[in-house]
Amino acid sequence: MQRLANKVAVITGGTSGIGAATAEVFAQQGAKVVIAGRSVEKGEALAEQLGENVVYVQADVTREDDIRDLLQTAVDQFGKLDVLFNNAGGSTRGGFDTVTQEEFTNGLQLLLGSVVLGIKHAIPHMKANGGGSIINNASIAAIRYGQGGHVYAAAKAGVTHYTKLAGVELGQHNIRVNCISPGAIATPIFWGGSQRADELSEEENAKKMDKLQRNLAKATPLPSSGFAKDIAYGALYLASDEGRFVNSHDLVIDGGRTAMFYERGE
Repeated sequence: MQRLANKVAVITGGTSGIGAATAEVFAQQGAKVVIAGRSVEKGEALAEQLGENVVYVQADVTREDDIRDLLQTAVDQFGKLDVLFNNAGGSTRGGFDTVTQEEFTNGLQLLLGSVVLGIKHAIPHMKANGGGSIINNASIAAIRYGQGGHVYAAAKAGVTHYTKLAGVELGQHNIRVNCISPGAIATPIFWGGSQRADELSEEENAKKMDKLQRNLAKATPLPSSGFAKDIAYGALYLASDEGRFVNSHDLVIDGGRTAMFYERGE
């Protein structure tokens, strides 16, 4: 029995990394999936790869109209909305004494604003459907120092708390709201600098990923880094009926990283 049979899911930031891995897992488990992102080329290629029950919608989650239209498209295409994974995100800039108004505003809008507005526009569709599951991508940066930029960490802490508030108020409508806090997950978001993964050759990306995995393996009690599918399987649980009694919860998936006070050597 497929765990998401007859469910319709929207995944933001769905064209790469955690979002793409989650789209693949959801589709394998029977869901009809709408993936959203800004890269048309990557989005259309992934949707084609995953099959006829997966569609791509170009959307910028820093724009409320795009979020509203994205969720409406899912309902128009597949008839309802059961699951929303607010996954889109990115790194932030600026230190305590250097951050600019623009850096602060952009970071908060992308990381927290997209969650706030995603929930807002999912509510009427999920109420009409008799309930649903909203999953927000938070971070261990929200609960431990040194796991991301200052604005990033503060925004993710906002995501974690907003998740709990929303779950309490929306639970009466059978809408569950939870978040996942990933840590030590090997994805190209860690590349940093001016070069993105889609600008590098397969060989260059493979070398960077190998180095990243080795470094992250030192950052957890387990002798391994985490992978995008580790988060995808967590999202699968929260989206499925198996997670029916989980609400206002922060699911930490970090291999024990937040319990450590040191990193292991070679």
